[in-house]
Amino acid sequence: MQRKMTITIDEAVYSGLHRVIGRGNISQFLESLARPHVMKENTLEAGYQAMAADKDRETEAGEWCDALNGDAANETR
Repeated sequence: MQRKMTITIDEAVYSGLHRVIGRGNISQFLESLARPHVMKENTLEAGYQAMAADKDRETEAGEWCDALNGDAANETR
């Protein structure tokens, strides 16, 4: 459930949020900043879940691992 709240911030910060983050994204941005400070969740697990959800990062990591495996296969023993 979401709740609505009113906050007071400096006018320059308000303008910067609109310019950089965009009008429709400010609430989500502020929530993502505040959440780690007020929630009692496992931050390490949450970090791994966020990394796994990043498909571009996962693709790059898979390519990197495959390249390492290829290098190891060519090593002399």
